[in-house]
Amino acid sequence: MEQPIFTTRAHVFQIDPTTKKNWVPASKQAVTVSYFYDSTRNSYRIISVDGSKVIINSTITPNMTFTKTSQKFGQWADSRANTVFGLGFASEQQLAKFAEKFQEVKEAAKLARDKSQEKMETSSNHSQESGRETPSSTQASSINGTDDEKISHGGPETAALITENDRLKTAVEQSNANAKKWETELQTLRESNARLVDALTESSANVESWKKQLNSCKEESETLREKISELEAQCAEASAEKERNAQLSARVQELETELQDKEQELENLRKQAEIIPQLMAECESITEKLQAADVKNKDLEERIGGLQADIEDSQSKQGNMKGELKKFMDILDGKIDELHEFRQGLSRLGVDN
Repeated sequence: MEQPIFTTRAHVFQIDPTTKKNWVPASKQAVTVSYFYDSTRNSYRIISVDGSKVIINSTITPNMTFTKTSQKFGQWADSRANTVFGLGFASEQQLAKFAEKFQEVKEAAKLARDKSQEKMETSSNHSQESGRETPSSTQASSINGTDDEKISHGGPETAALITENDRLKTAVEQSNANAKKWETELQTLRESNARLVDALTESSANVESWKKQLNSCKEESETLREKISELEAQCAEASAEKERNAQLSARVQELETELQDKEQELENLRKQAEIIPQLMAECESITEKLQAADVKNKDLEERIGGLQADIEDSQSKQGNMKGELKKFMDILDGKIDELHEFRQGLSRLGVDN
C-alpha cells in the first residue's frame, strides 16, 4: 500500500513536447503535489491529481535531479514519462522544503536500489552454488526419488530462492501493468495538451479578429463624429440665418408702422384742406405740403416696393432654408439613430469580450 509522506501545493507545468523550451500549464490553479512511498516495492513516487485527471505520476530514481531555476520555481526530468515537470510555488520556503524532500527521497531510492542489487547478487551467488552442486543432487535425486523429494532435500535456501523468484516475477508483472497504465495516462495527457494548444491557438485568432473589428468600429465612429460636427456647423449657420431673417422682419414692421403714421398724417392734412376751403393761401401751402408729401409718398412707395421685394426674396430664401434645414434635421436624426445602434453594438461587443 502506498502512503503519502509529504504534501504541498503548487502550480504544475510540463515542457512543450514539440519545442522542448516553453512551459505548458497542466493545472489552472495550484493543486496538491504529494510524495508517496510504496512499502511493498520500496519505491517512491510524486503524484498530483487535478479533479479526476492525473497530471503528475513520476517514480523517483537515483539518477533524477531537482533543479531550482528561480526563487519559486523548480523542475526535474522524468525519462520514463519522456517529459520535464515544473512546479511553481507560492513562496521560496515551500520550494526549499520540496527540494529537500526530493533529495531525501532520492537518497532513499538509491539505498533501496543498492539493497536490491545486494539481494540479487546474493541470490545469484546462491544460484551459482546450487549449480555447482547440481551433479550430486541430480545423482541423489535419481537415486532417491522425485523432484518434490529433491526440493525437500535441497534445504531451506532453495525454498527461499524459489519464493524470492516468485515474488520478483509478481513484482515484474505488476510493474509491467503499471507501466502500461502510465503509458495510457501519458497518452491521455498528451492528447489533452494538444487539445488545449489548439483551443489556445483558436482563441488567439479570435482575439486578433475582434481587435480588427474594434479598430474598424473606432474608425467608423470617428467618421460619424466628423459628420456630426459638420451638421452642427450647418445648423449653426441656419440659426444665424434665422436671426438675420428675424431682424429683417422687425425692420419691415418698423417701416410699416412709419408708413401708417405718414398715411395718418396725410389723412389729417386732407381733412384740414376740406375744413378750411376759404384759406387759399393756406390751401396753397397745404397743396405744396401735399405735393411734397406725394413725393415722399412715392419715395416711400418705391421703398416699400423694394422692401416688399426684399421681403419676398427673404421669405423665399427662408422657405428654402427651412426645407434644407428640415432635410438636415432628418439626416441628423437618421445618423443619431445609426450612432445609437452602433453604440449598442459596441456595448454588446464589450459584454461578449
